[in-house]
Amino acid sequence: MAGGPIVILTGAGISRESGLETFRDKDGLWSRVSIDEVATPEAFARDSERVHAFYNARRRQLLNPEVQPNAAHRALAELERGYPGDVLLVTQNIDDLHERGGSVAPQHMHGELLKARCTCCGRTTPWRDDLATTTRCPACDHSGGMRPHVVWFGEIPLSMERIQQALICCELFISIGTSGQVYPAAGFVAEARAAGARTVELNLERSVGPGLFDQQVEGSASEIVPAFVASLLTVTNTQ
Repeated sequence: MAGGPIVILTGAGISRESGLETFRDKDGLWSRVSIDEVATPEAFARDSERVHAFYNARRRQLLNPEVQPNAAHRALAELERGYPGDVLLVTQNIDDLHERGGSVAPQHMHGELLKARCTCCGRTTPWRDDLATTTRCPACDHSGGMRPHVVWFGEIPLSMERIQQALICCELFISIGTSGQVYPAAGFVAEARAAGARTVELNLERSVGPGLFDQQVEGSASEIVPAFVASLLTVTNTQ
């Protein structure tokens, strides 16, 4: 596949080594907090203060100076720069570690923690401070309508049209650090495989859909992702 299109999907496992908590591990956030209480539109309508408190804590953690991109983030940025063909990086993560690691335009299908959206005017704004029920929208000045720019359960993920088009055209699909349990992302490998793509999983352990991958490599993202990228670039640039 000398320069054929690549789609990369990343999940919480790639950011774990940077110090961010995962959601679905046995000791992850969803083992301690109910999804229905903090991650649905209904929860926000019912108790917006609690939802804001949950995401304010996540935002503060992300902005901790100790949380930095790791070797896996940097390796994917290197792949984007060095690969001769198209590379679409899709992430389920709401952090900005891909951008800080050097990636130019990752598709955040579940939104971005460092942005806020006004439910009144629809404007999305970069946001690094806490949000509250009294926060005013910088665009329309309405108070009480600001929410985290994240996709909650029951909402439609972002950039799906672009992602679906890339999946049916790609020659290589790479899944990194994702559990394979959350749809629609969990179905991406099947879509890419059905379209004829080679499929690869790089993960701490095999996901729930191992039969769909042509190759699976187990290990920490900061070790196996740079090694895989280096090998891919070497093979591609010598063809």
